Formats: sequence, C-alpha cells, structure tokens
Amino acid sequence: MSFGMKTLLCKDLHSYLRSLPPTVLDRLYCHPATCLAVFRDIPELARHYVMRLLFVDQAVAQAVVQQWSTAPAEEQFEAAAALVELRVWYEKPLPGGMPGWLLNHIFRTNLMTALLGGGTPWIGNKDLTPDKYTKDIPFLDKYALERWECVLHFMVGSNEGTDGVNKDITDVLLYSGLMRVDDGEPSITAEGFQFLLLDTSAQVWFFLLQYLDTVQTRGMDLVECLTFLFQLSFSTLGKDYCTEGMSENQLRFLQHLREFGLVYQRKRKSHRYYPTRLAVNIVSGLSKTKIDTHRPGFIVVETNYRVYAYTDSPLQVALLALFCEMLYRFPNMVAANLSRGSVREALARGITADQIIHFLHSHAHPEMLKRNPVIPSTVKDQIKLWELERHRFKFNDGVMYNQFLSQADFELLRNYAKDTGVLVWEMPEKRVLIVTKSGHDDVKRFWKRLKASSS
Repeated sequence: MSFGMKTLLCKDLHSYLRSLPPTVLDRLYCHPATCLAVFRDIPELARHYVMRLLFVDQAVAQAVVQQWSTAPAEEQFEAAAALVELRVWYEKPLPGGMPGWLLNHIFRTNLMTALLGGGTPWIGNKDLTPDKYTKDIPFLDKYALERWECVLHFMVGSNEGTDGVNKDITDVLLYSGLMRVDDGEPSITAEGFQFLLLDTSAQVWFFLLQYLDTVQTRGMDLVECLTFLFQLSFSTLGKDYCTEGMSENQLRFLQHLREFGLVYQRKRKSHRYYPTRLAVNIVSGLSKTKIDTHRPGFIVVETNYRVYAYTDSPLQVALLALFCEMLYRFPNMVAANLSRGSVREALARGITADQIIHFLHSHAHPEMLKRNPVIPSTVKDQIKLWELERHRFKFNDGVMYNQFLSQADFELLRNYAKDTGVLVWEMPEKRVLIVTKSGHDDVKRFWKRLKASSS
C-alpha cells in the first residue's frame, strides 16, 4: 500500500494485480468484469495489441506485432511488458523457432464476453420490486462520505461519529501501520498523518489494499472479494442490486464494504443494496484529478500565510490543525495561520511539504481555483524552505577513537579505516577519528592485532 507500512505509496490497479500470484490472476480472469477492468487499465498501445489479437486464436510473430505501431521502441516494450506481467499474453514459439505472442485463452474468452455481450449478469441477477425506501445519488454520496469520515474521525481521536468503527476497521488500521496501540489505546502514527492528507479516492483505495491483504486470515477468498469489487465498479450509481446468488464470502464482504461506505444497505439482512460513488470509482485506484470531487473546496490561502477554511466540519478543521496554527473559530469558518512552528511540527510527524501543498490545492475554494497559481507561490516556496531547514545536517551513528600515543598509530588506524570504507571523519592535529558503527568491530580487531604484534 502488502507493505505493512514501509511507505505510504498507493499502488495503482496494475501494480497491485502484478503483485498477485499467477494462480490468483488466472482465477480472476474467469470473470468478464475483471478482464474488462484490466483491459481499461493497461496502456493504450497494449489495448491496441489486445484488440488486434482478440479474434486470433493462434500465436502471432512478435516482429509482426511490432509493425502494428509507429510508437517508439521504449513505448512498445513497456506495453508488451505490461501484458506479460499481467499474464494477458505470453510468448509462444512459431514453427521455425520465431518468437510469437499468444493471448491468454481464459482472458481472451472472457474479454470477448464482456465486449460483445453474453454470459450471465455480473451482479444483481434478479429483478427487484420497486424500493419504497429508494435512495437517490445525493443521498448515497452523503452516506458514503459520512461512513468514511467515521474512520477518519477515529484516526484523529475525535469522538464524533466513531460509533460505526468496529473491530474490522480497527484491525486494518493497525495492520497497515496507520495506527498503533499505545497504553492499550489506538493512536495515530506518522504514516497515519500522511494518510489523512490524501484525497478520498486515494484513502479508500489504500485502505482496501490493506484490507485485501488480510482477507485470507479472515477465512475469506481473495478472488471472490476482488471479483465482486470489479463487478461493483461497473454498476450504475443510484441503482439497487439484489444479494440473491451471492456466496457466504461475498455476503460477508458486502457487510465490510457497507461499514467502509462503499455500499448502502438499509438493514444487514436486506436483500438489496446500492453501490456508492466510492465503489463505482474504486478500480481507478488513485484519483486522476487534483481536486477531490467528493466534496466542494473550502480553503482560501493568502500571501500573508493566513488560511481561511469555510467549513463547519470538525474533521476538516482537525485536518487543517495538523499543519496550521488555529487562530479563530466561527460557526461556519475557521481562521488559521501557516507558521514555521506549525509546519515544522507537521514535518516532524512525517508529513512532507508536498503533501501539505497538495492538501491545500485539492481542497481549494472554488474562488481560489480561478487563480493561477491556485496557492500563492510565496507560500508554497516557504513551506518547502521550512522542510529544507530540517535537512541541513545528516546524522549517522559512529564510534570515536582518540588518545593515540603517537601520530604513527593514529595514521595507521586512520588509513585502515579509510581503505575499508568505514572512516566518517578525522582530525589529525588532535589524533581523533570516527568510524561507522557497522565498521567498529572490524577496526577494533585490527587495532588489537596490531598492538599484539608490536608487543
């Protein structure tokens, strides 16, 4: 995201699928929705190759495939590599030993089904009677954000709306490293602060990747969960679907998606559910736009480092307080200041200058979006300078050697440390040198051998 929490890097769909075992990919390709989702995500040139080969049931020479495009060789190599990594096609020698490309038969068959029609409905294969509690798109958008903000409130330690955060959500937050247990209570980590500054689509995608890493430990089937996610991504926003025909694993997964805000279900045992915008857009992984389209912008940044947030949301105020000094709070507006102290405190928590600037930009007020640049250059430059202040010095662990009896002894040990690449610093006039912590044992053994041989 899995990576436990070594880095807060959100994989795209391609990167995630590439990390799956080949057997899992082959099972996924048994479902047309997965094949179509993968087809949409691969590079444009790779899609061109797939379409040219879709109705060819034999291998085609690689030299012939290369002639189908005038794109640079590097771009052709990347497209071919993407198809190999995802097992969409594979090499097969032609008569005479020439290398050829052959589409994965399972992928080819199910992609044809997805593009040309046929097969069974992907989800909701039963017509439902009209819902007397029908929900429109604005309601679903509001519901999805409220459910997701329960998770964010829980992370920042707010009590508002956190009753909906159950053990499943807490387990994923702890597994991903976004939170840790301190004195018996979950608390946010440095990576968690970074996570809060991502836009909603990136947050949900990252969270789901961590969740998918844990499904097998929950006794669930990863392929069934992924297939259902891909099917949801092709559903119609505002339309209800039936749970009939879903397996026990998928019904359990549906309840987890309900807790995350990806689907709306009036009651746990209801036979109908509504996918929300978070589910319909989930396959894109990361937002392709810089503006968080799930909520209107609310932040105004001025050249004097003053920040005005036109919001009554406690969560949005708490997020702003991560790197701003809060000055005044009114019913529907907050005034804050970007100061050296507040930004450096955020940097110490693991938040980067680019993340702060991205947050201000992605939540900019509509009036701010009319400006160019959206965020004043003086403010952006100063935030980056405050970050650079923290990198003036580089600290490394080391071991100091001093009190040499002679200059010759000092130079002998200094030269050995330099030759072995472990010398960090030296001051010949005072006979002082520092070696790396990892090289200390070797230098110490050398010195003992030297003294033993001279005695």
